[in-house]
Amino acid sequence: MLLCIDVGNTQIHGGVYEGDDLKFQFRKNTSTGLSSDELGIFFRSVLKENGYEHTLISSVAICSVVPHMEYSLNNACLRYFTDDVLLIKTGVKTGLRIKYLNPAEVGSDRVVNAVAARKLFPNQNILVVDFGTATTIDAISKEGDYLGGAIFGGAKLMISALDSKTARLPSVEIVKPDRACGVTTAQSIQSGIFWSTLGGVKELNNQITKEQFEGETPLIIGTGGVGRLFEESGLFDHYIPDLVLYGLKEIHSKNREALK
Repeated sequence: MLLCIDVGNTQIHGGVYEGDDLKFQFRKNTSTGLSSDELGIFFRSVLKENGYEHTLISSVAICSVVPHMEYSLNNACLRYFTDDVLLIKTGVKTGLRIKYLNPAEVGSDRVVNAVAARKLFPNQNILVVDFGTATTIDAISKEGDYLGGAIFGGAKLMISALDSKTARLPSVEIVKPDRACGVTTAQSIQSGIFWSTLGGVKELNNQITKEQFEGETPLIIGTGGVGRLFEESGLFDHYIPDLVLYGLKEIHSKNREALK
């Protein structure tokens, strides 16, 4: 079985595959102070709670945007599971041609999402919109080129900034508002966050489509927890919350095959 771990700035998102079957998923708040033992014990407990022994894990695939956690994560997996641990970084086989000026700058989660999208929808131009701590938009050509994309603050980050950097604006729940013109401060914040995110993504999608795909409409895939708010907005063609886990499985498979 393959343990897949995606470490984001806010949450650790994980899942366990048996072949192509995703058996279960789990989430944990990201904390850079966690030791390798704390992480290993947590992962083992999640497996046990879902009815699996830790000895069933034969491989681990990890992508992380939190560099300070990578050492502890790698040691946790080596000590508590297996020595077959793949950390996604520059040099790992992905099947994509990275067109960034400095490929090492591309977040591993963005690359993993792109690999998953191309595997699920081959020979298509694709935009992947990931609603995480940051909202990212990534462009992948039908030829398999990772073309780049855009990054801006995510919904949770906007709420945190308003709460911490203003004297009177409260922290609010992230919801789809009933109306654009709020009649309370909370409603006004919720409206601003929802509609600015929706409008920003739409405009960026339009501009990237013009620049990179000569106006040819790409397939748009949404992912990330906050993306559920926009499922009924017509913003994407498919919403795949576990896209990054699928991508980790595919990259692990590509690198295993390369070693044979």
